[in-house]
Amino acid sequence: MNNAIHPRFSFGLGWSVGLALLLAGCGALPDKPARSTLYDFGPGLAATATAANPPAAALPTLALAEIESNARLDGTQILYRLAYADANELRPYGQSRWSLPPAQLLRQRLRDALTERRTVLGPEESATIARTEGRVPDTLRISLDEFSHYFESAGSSVGLVRLRATLIRGTTGGDRVLGQRTFTVRRPAPSADAPGGVKALAAATDAAVAEVVQWVDQLPRQ
Repeated sequence: MNNAIHPRFSFGLGWSVGLALLLAGCGALPDKPARSTLYDFGPGLAATATAANPPAAALPTLALAEIESNARLDGTQILYRLAYADANELRPYGQSRWSLPPAQLLRQRLRDALTERRTVLGPEESATIARTEGRVPDTLRISLDEFSHYFESAGSSVGLVRLRATLIRGTTGGDRVLGQRTFTVRRPAPSADAPGGVKALAAATDAAVAEVVQWVDQLPRQ
């Protein structure tokens, strides 16, 4: 008996084995990495002029410095704490992120709120006025110290925002602190996950911003 394999059969067999190996290899390829869901604080509320809110010109121009934060808050991770397990540990949600670092999102929200009643300048604009006009507007400095989805228990959580505000007046004799205050705001989270934490932190941020604006507006303008 002739045991030789016919060339056509050999080619067909080789092609079939190669195809099987290719398909097996494709099946072994890793899936595409899941894309992170991006969050921010939402579009915000449109400014409305009312009798209770005088036009911007009614209040002095204010410089808003870049917001400072600790290194853990410099990134875009959405962080949570399990107070009932270890309140000192910050944990990140895996597939959910902020569109910008929290300090930048907070600054946008704060600037929007402040500009409803006054002109608000950035650091560069304030420096330009100081050079050209010889005057420096008061500067509002914010330090963001806590920004987390805080679980008081497995079934109860809040968005926790803590920040420190300092209003500074530059004078020929040096800077003078007009006022300083710490604001701590909690807002309940509707669910024990990243979307719930985002909603709670957005609500807590808006509440903190409202308190800061009211505090700045009521400081003496001596």
